[in-house]
Amino acid sequence: MNKEKKARFVPDMIGGPILQNLIMFAVPIFISNVFQQLYNTMDTAIVGNTLGTESLAAIGSVNSVFDLLTGFCIGIGSGMAIVTGRCYGAKDPDRIKQSVAGCIVIGVVSCILFTILAALGVRPLLHLINVPEHLIEKSYSYIIVIILGLVVMFAYNTLAGVMRAIGNSVIPLIFLVFSSVLNVILDLVLITQAHMGVAGAAVATVIAQGVSAVLCVIYIMKKTPLLIPERRHFAIDAKMYKDLLGQGYSMAMMGAIVNAGSVILQSGINGLGSTLIAAHTAARKLYMFFFMPILSLGIAMATFIAQNAGAKKPERIIKGMQTAYTMDVVLAAVISVVLFFFADAIVSLIAGTTEPDVVKNGGLYLKVVGPNYAVLGILLNTRYGLQGIGKKLLPLISSVIEFAMKILFVIAFIPMFGFYAVVACEPVIWVVMTIQLLFSFWGSDYIRAARHGNAMDV
Repeated sequence: MNKEKKARFVPDMIGGPILQNLIMFAVPIFISNVFQQLYNTMDTAIVGNTLGTESLAAIGSVNSVFDLLTGFCIGIGSGMAIVTGRCYGAKDPDRIKQSVAGCIVIGVVSCILFTILAALGVRPLLHLINVPEHLIEKSYSYIIVIILGLVVMFAYNTLAGVMRAIGNSVIPLIFLVFSSVLNVILDLVLITQAHMGVAGAAVATVIAQGVSAVLCVIYIMKKTPLLIPERRHFAIDAKMYKDLLGQGYSMAMMGAIVNAGSVILQSGINGLGSTLIAAHTAARKLYMFFFMPILSLGIAMATFIAQNAGAKKPERIIKGMQTAYTMDVVLAAVISVVLFFFADAIVSLIAGTTEPDVVKNGGLYLKVVGPNYAVLGILLNTRYGLQGIGKKLLPLISSVIEFAMKILFVIAFIPMFGFYAVVACEPVIWVVMTIQLLFSFWGSDYIRAARHGNAMDV
C-alpha cells in the first residue's frame, strides 16, 4: 500500500472535516470496544447458562470491584496517552518517544504496586461490600485472577492508547478481534471442559488480553518506529513526567473515585438478594454493550482534542465538542428505541433464565438507562475535553459528586425503594455531574480565549 492510499485510512484530526474524521476514527474503536465487552458478556452468558444463577451472582457481586481494579490501571494508561496525542499534534517525534518511555516506566511500576495492594486487600473488601457468605469463595476465585492479570490489561490498553494517539485505531481493533475469539474458546474450554468454574472465566480474560498486548508489541516494533523509544528517551524529564503523572493519575483517580462509589452501590445491591444481583449483573453487561458507541465517540474526542490542543487549534476543539454532543443525542435515541422493544428478551438471553424477577428488573434498568445515554455521552465528552486541554483537577470534582451521591442512594434510597432506587441512581447522578462539567469546560480560560480568537498553551 503506497503512502497516498494509506493516508486515506488515517483520520486527519487536525485539518480534515470534523464529523467525517471523528466517525472514521470512532468506528474501529467502537468495533474494538464491542469485542472487548464481548470478553465480559461471554463470561456472563457462559457462566449463567452452564453454572447457573448462583455462579452468575458470584461474578456480579464483584463486578464493581473488577471495574475499580481494571479501571485504575487502564485509566493511568489512557490519561498518559493524551500526552502522546498532544506531542503528535505538535509534530515533535522526540517528545512522542519520551512520552511512550514515560508511559512504560510509570505504568508498570504503578500496576505492580497496585496489584500487591489489591491482592492483600480484596478478601476483606468482599466482606465489606456485603457479598453473601455462600458466594464469597466463588467471588474470590474469580477476582483474584483478575488482580494478578492487571499488568497484562494495562499493557494492552496503554499500547492501544498510544497507537490511537497518533491516529491508528484500526490495528488495535484487529488484534482485539483475534483475542476476543480466543477468549470465547478459552471460556468454553476452561469452564465446560476443564471445570474451573468462575475462575476459568477470569483466566480466559487475562490470557486473551495478554495475547492482544503481545500482538501490539510486535506490530509497534515492526511497523511504528515513531512509538519506539531509544535508551536516551528513558532519561527522566521532569516536565514530561509531571505531565504524564498528572494526566495519568488524574484519570486513574477519577475512575477510582467513580468505581469506589460503584463498589459502595454494589454493597446496597448485594443486600437485595441473589435474584436481583443476577438481574443487575445481566443488565449491567448489556448496559456496557449499548454504551460502546457513546464510549467510542468519547475516546475519539479525547484524541481529537489532544491533537488539536498540541497543534494550537482551539476553534476546532469547540466545533468538535458541538458535533460530538449532537451525535450523542442521536445515538441515545436509536439505543432507546432498541431497548424499549427488546430489553427483556436480551436480559433473558444473557442471564440464561426466564425467571420473571430477573427478566423484569433487568429490563426495567435498561429501559430507564436508554434515554440517559445522551446525558452520559455529553458528560463523557466534556470530561475528556477538560483532560485534553490540561484541566486535570476539574473532572475530579464530578467524580466526587458521583461518589457522594452513590453513598446517599445506598444509605437513604435503596433501603426505602429497593431495586427502583438502583435503577434511578446513575441517571440522576449523571445529570448533576454533567451540569458541573459543562460549566467547568465552557467557562474555562482556554475556551474563553478561543472564543476571542486566541490560542492558549495547554
